[in-house]
Amino acid sequence: MELRQLEYFVAVTEEANFTRAAERVNISQSGISAQIKALEKEVGAELIDRSSRVARLTVAGTAALVHARRALESSAALRHSVDEVLSLVRGKVAVGMVTACTVTPLFDALAAFHSAYPGVDITLAEANSDELIARVRSGALDVALVGTAHGPPEGLESLVMITEGLAACVPPGHPLASASAVTLGEVCAHRVVCLPVGTGIRSVFDDACAAADITADVALAASAPGAVADLAARGLGVAILSRSMATDFEDRLVSVPISDVPADAVLALTWSPRASTAVRKLATYVSGCVGQGLHNHSHRG
Repeated sequence: MELRQLEYFVAVTEEANFTRAAERVNISQSGISAQIKALEKEVGAELIDRSSRVARLTVAGTAALVHARRALESSAALRHSVDEVLSLVRGKVAVGMVTACTVTPLFDALAAFHSAYPGVDITLAEANSDELIARVRSGALDVALVGTAHGPPEGLESLVMITEGLAACVPPGHPLASASAVTLGEVCAHRVVCLPVGTGIRSVFDDACAAADITADVALAASAPGAVADLAARGLGVAILSRSMATDFEDRLVSVPISDVPADAVLALTWSPRASTAVRKLATYVSGCVGQGLHNHSHRG
């Protein structure tokens, strides 16, 4: 008795027709008929009543159907279990992260995962958050570290790593430098320097301006937080960064919280609900590293 014979038997039963069942399992009608006859010969009983145009189960066939389905389910479970093990033995994980990412717990997790599962190939790609999320949805990436404006991406599984507000970063002596906090209106009275459209922090800023009916004068956009900070330090505009990110540039910029931005910037690891065991295991490693000084590290979303 072969599993394929049980598969064909179930197909004929569910389709109630040999022709449709043959199309479903991609063999000829004569082929599926021969396999069903071979199965019937082996069990010693007729399973399908062929006396009419509709293929119907016999009494023996009805009894056999339950066990045939169980056998196919067990076979599928066996294959799934083996695939799970193999994904950790010689699998692949395509990881995406926001450009110029310096979230060291992610790197710590990648190192620990690689040490535990050296047979898994890890690839890294950088892009802005919108593009990374699209790649995870399409399957081009298995998992990605992204920044968003309104919580984790819908339809994907996520581990939130940071949730925080925005800061206006200016050089000492700037009119905003002495404030304990500033409003969007006060920030947008000056030219600003931002991360590009498609990043989480930029989305938070743009959405807040739109909600407040404020038009920001974005003088320049740069893809790396360090470049944004350097431009602001040279007087080209007020840098808009996350509050934790701003701490990396305290040697040349004063960070002032923006008080009236309604949504926080979110940094999250995100992956498909259909992710492999290797991807889920990596997410577990990242989760274990989240509490290790994460908020002392900058990110770009």
